[in-house]
Amino acid sequence: MAERLLDVQHLQTHFFTRGGVVKSVEDVSFYIDEGETLGLVGESGCGKSVTSLSLMRLIESPPGKIVGGKVLFQGDDIVQMDEEELHKLRGGKIAMIFQDPMTSLNPLFSVGFQIAEAVKTHLKLDDRAATDRAVQMLDLVRIPEARRRIDHFPHEFSGGMRQRVMIAIALSCNPKLLIADEPTTALDVTIQAQVLDLMKGLAQEFNTATLLITHDLGVVAGTCERVAVMYAGRIVETAPTRTVFKNPAHPYTQALLNAVPRADTPRGAKLAAIGGQPPNLVNLPKGCPFAPRCRKAQARCRVELPLLETVGPNQQVACFYPY
Repeated sequence: MAERLLDVQHLQTHFFTRGGVVKSVEDVSFYIDEGETLGLVGESGCGKSVTSLSLMRLIESPPGKIVGGKVLFQGDDIVQMDEEELHKLRGGKIAMIFQDPMTSLNPLFSVGFQIAEAVKTHLKLDDRAATDRAVQMLDLVRIPEARRRIDHFPHEFSGGMRQRVMIAIALSCNPKLLIADEPTTALDVTIQAQVLDLMKGLAQEFNTATLLITHDLGVVAGTCERVAVMYAGRIVETAPTRTVFKNPAHPYTQALLNAVPRADTPRGAKLAAIGGQPPNLVNLPKGCPFAPRCRKAQARCRVELPLLETVGPNQQVACFYPY
C-alpha cells in the first residue's frame, strides 16, 4: 500500500485542569490520502477542533498535552518533531484556515503583507516576487482589483472576503494538506456556498488534500469524499460520504442525519432532536459514551466500550448494534 499523506494513529490529547483530566481526544485514528477531502463531523465539544490543533501541535501547554499516539505526515511523526521542523511544516507543507478570520488576521498589517510574509518564510522569495505572489493569490480567490487591495487592512473587507484572504494565505505556499476548521460558520448561506466552491476548486487545482471540520452535514455532502464522525473525543464511524448518507451504521450518525431539517417536512412538524446531553469528558460513563442517549442501547453498551470494526466496504463503526 502506498504511503498515506496523513496517518493519525491512536491520538490522545488531554487537558489537565483543577476539575480533573479532560479527555478531549481519546484514541483517534484516521488517514487522508493525497488530494483527498475528509470531513470530520460531530456536535460542538466532541473534539473536532482539538484534533485539528493537535495535528499542527498548536495545543497550548499547560493545560493541554498530547499524551499518546502518532501523527504521521509523509512518514514523519509530527508529535516527535522539534520546533525548527514544526516551523518549516506549519504554513508550508500543512496550512490551516481557522473559524473566525477576524481573529486570525493581524489588524495592524495589510492583507498583502500577511500573504507575502508567509511566502517569504517558506518559499524564500524576495519582496517583489512575494508581492506578485500575494496579488496572484488574491486573484485566485476572486477578490476584485487585487493589485490595489493588497494594501487594504482586514477591517476593510467583508466577512466573506476576509475568509477568502485566509484561503489565499493558506494556499500561498502550495501546501500538501489544508486543515479547514469550520471555515464558513460565520458566513451567510450564499457566501458559504461560494467559499466552499472556491476551496474545492483550488484544492483540485493544487492537488491539496483537505481535512474539513464542520457540524454541517450539508457542507460535507457536497465537498468530501469520506466522512469521520466524532463523539466524546472518539471516532464512532468512518465511511465514504455516499455510504454515510445512504446507509449510516452508528445510531449517533443516524440521529445527526435525522436532525437535519428537510425541505419536504410538513409545515408544523416537530424537528427531530438528539435527546439528552453530551457526556462530561472529565468523567465519561463506563461503556459506550453514547449509550445514555441511544435508542438502541442494551446492557452490554453500558459496561463495555465498542471499538471500530469493519461492517461494510470501507465502512467502520464503533457500535455493538449497528444499523
